[in-house]
Amino acid sequence: MSETRKRILQITLTAVMIALLVVVQWGFGALTGGNQFVVGSAVNLILILTSLFIGLVPAIAVACISPFLAFAFGIGTPEIVIVPFIAVGNLVLVLCWYFISARKQMWGNMIISLVVGAALKYAALFLLVTKLAVPVILALPEPKASVISAAFSWPQLVTALIGGVIAIIIAPIVTPALRSRKYSSENNSK
Repeated sequence: MSETRKRILQITLTAVMIALLVVVQWGFGALTGGNQFVVGSAVNLILILTSLFIGLVPAIAVACISPFLAFAFGIGTPEIVIVPFIAVGNLVLVLCWYFISARKQMWGNMIISLVVGAALKYAALFLLVTKLAVPVILALPEPKASVISAAFSWPQLVTALIGGVIAIIIAPIVTPALRSRKYSSENNSK
């Protein structure tokens, strides 16, 4: 496959992942009343699959776009100031999955990605949102600060773990299909 075709495919797949984010955040958000465990787990799944199958730059793009879409759809945080911090948490997750598992999707690597990625995303969001953004930057009154802080504590760990487990289940199914597609594309371009 030529470099141009690879680049076009990568851009197309990135657009598909962003479209999936829209469906998940807007559609599932509306259907579930913005249930953090459903929507957040699905978003984390999309982030992880992007890092595993499309590449680092697309994963970074999807990770950064996701919280802005969520804010636009009225799910996630009601405060725009928190959105960049959520993007950082997403970046931590995709970087862990990309550098640990994208090149060698072996069970051991993916389990390490699952644990390390979820723990580091949780830690990043807990520190950035609950310890910096909410009390220092926004200086929100206690009732509102507690609600926002609660959403960016342990539920982030749970949704990253759920998304990661689903990715581990899906990856062995998707990988052969992508390899056969790549092989057939290379054969067709010769």
